[in-house]
Amino acid sequence: MPDFNESPDQIVQATEGYVMQQTMLRIKDPKPSVAFYQNVLGMKLLGKYDFPDMKFTLYFLGYEQTMPEGDDKTTIQWVFQRPALIELTHNWGTESDDSFTGYVSGNEQPKGFGHIGISVPDVYEACERFTKYDVEFVKKPDDGLMKGLAFIKDPDGYWIEILSPQCITEIIQSQ
Repeated sequence: MPDFNESPDQIVQATEGYVMQQTMLRIKDPKPSVAFYQNVLGMKLLGKYDFPDMKFTLYFLGYEQTMPEGDDKTTIQWVFQRPALIELTHNWGTESDDSFTGYVSGNEQPKGFGHIGISVPDVYEACERFTKYDVEFVKKPDDGLMKGLAFIKDPDGYWIEILSPQCITEIIQSQ
């Protein structure tokens, strides 16, 4: 293991400007996946980038509601400076391949990636909305030991934790 010998001030200075920019999820079919993040979770499609030679498309979604005006270079640079975006990666052809069963979500074997989290003002109200859209629940707010938070699945089976700052504060402080 390397010897981390920088002081906290040196680390802050060396990493100034770093941003947790994206989490990438591979998707089978962009139509239901992009619609889910836009219509169910209320994200905005901030950028769509096709790579024809490599046969894939990237979709960047987030909670930014206004986008800059300008040329492609300005817009692309703006997207890649935004914090906490979801990048949906679609490898062309998976949507029409009946033998393609989807990607490993990380919550089945082999386990790895767990979930993303969306903070909402009211978990119960959000879950009522998700029910209207027939969203699959892994955990409803009053299930299990951790009351007041939920887990749902997106169209590709990735888990999304639905939480409120108040609820998480109560859970953590009760430990």
